[in-house]
Amino acid sequence: MSLSQMRQSEIIVLLQKSQSGMTSSEIFTRLSKKIKTSEITLKRDLANLVLKGLVLRQGKARATQYLLSPLYEVVMDIDPSTYFLVDVDQRPSFLKFQFNIFEKIKSLQVFSSAELEKLKDLAVEHQVQKSQLSSSMIKREYERLTIELSWKSSAIEGNTYSLLETETLLKEGLGAKGKRPEETQMLLNHKATIEYFRQQASDYKKLSVQKIEEIHKLLVKDLDVPVSIRKRMVAITGTKYRPLDNEFQTREALGSACLFINSRKSVFEKAFWAILLISYIQPFEDGNKRTSRMVSTALLLSENLVPLSYRSVNINDYKQAILLFYERNNISVFKRIFIEQVEFATHNYFRATPPVGT
Repeated sequence: MSLSQMRQSEIIVLLQKSQSGMTSSEIFTRLSKKIKTSEITLKRDLANLVLKGLVLRQGKARATQYLLSPLYEVVMDIDPSTYFLVDVDQRPSFLKFQFNIFEKIKSLQVFSSAELEKLKDLAVEHQVQKSQLSSSMIKREYERLTIELSWKSSAIEGNTYSLLETETLLKEGLGAKGKRPEETQMLLNHKATIEYFRQQASDYKKLSVQKIEEIHKLLVKDLDVPVSIRKRMVAITGTKYRPLDNEFQTREALGSACLFINSRKSVFEKAFWAILLISYIQPFEDGNKRTSRMVSTALLLSENLVPLSYRSVNINDYKQAILLFYERNNISVFKRIFIEQVEFATHNYFRATPPVGT
C-alpha cells in the first residue's frame, strides 16, 4: 500500500467514527497523530476521495464538512466470515430493492487502474495462448470448459451431479443413476446455452431484456419453470432481502440494468455487473443466478474472451458474496472472486501445455 493510500484509508476510518462529518482542520489534527502529513497533502487526498465518490463535501469555506458517501458502503471491505456469524434476522441489511441502486453506482469504477491493467493483460495472455492451438485443440478446450462451467453453475443451484458424471452426460449422453431428471436437464440446458452463445457471440455485445429472457428460456427448458417476467413475490433462502414483487417494476429495473451494463467501457465490468444486478433483481420465478452467470458468459464470449467456469470457487463463498450485494449492495467480496476467476480461467483453459494439476 502506498503512502497516499495509507493516508486515505486513515481518513476513511476517521470519517467512519464521525456522526456528523468533519472539517479538514479536524481531520488534519487527528491524522497527524498517526501519519506525518501537511495540510496541502491532506487537501489533495480529500479532493481525490471526493473525486472517487467515496467522500462527500458539504458547505463552503471554513464551514466545509467531509463525510462518507453512500458509495463507500458499496466498496468497503467486509469480512464475510464475521458478517455471516450474525443471525440473518439481526444483520443490518436492506429489506427491499433499492430504487437508487443505479444512481448510486453510476460513477463507480469497479476495478482500480492496476486491477483493470491486470485484467487486460490476462485477456492478451488468453489471446496469445489460444492463437497457438490447432482448431481441434480449441474445440476440445471449449468442450472441457463447457463441462466444467455447466457442472459448477448447476452445483451452485444444488445439483448433485459430480464433475465426472457431468462429463459422461455431456459427452456421451448418459445420465447418472439415482439423479433426478431435473438435474440432468439442468446440465443439458447449460451445454445448449453455451453452444448457442458460441454461434451467436456477436449478438451479445449489448444486452436487452429480450436477450436475457431468451437466455433464461434456454436454461429452464423442460424444467417446469415459467419463462416470463415473474408476477409474484419470491423469497430468497438465507436473507431478509425481498426483490420487487411488481411485474412492471421488475421489467423496468431489468431494462435499467441493461442500459447500465451497456454503458460500461470494460467488458469485464459488464460481465461483473451482469451477475450481480440480474441476481439482485430476480426477474424470474426460478433460474435467476444461473441466468446471470450465462449472461456474463455471453458478454465475455462476445469479445472472444474466456468465460469463467467458477470451477475453483467454494460454493458457500460464492453465495455469501451474492447475499452481501442483496443485503448491503456491497461488491467487495464478489469482486475478489471475479478477479480470481478471470485469472483461473486464463491459466487453466486454452493452453498448449495445461498447468500441472488440472
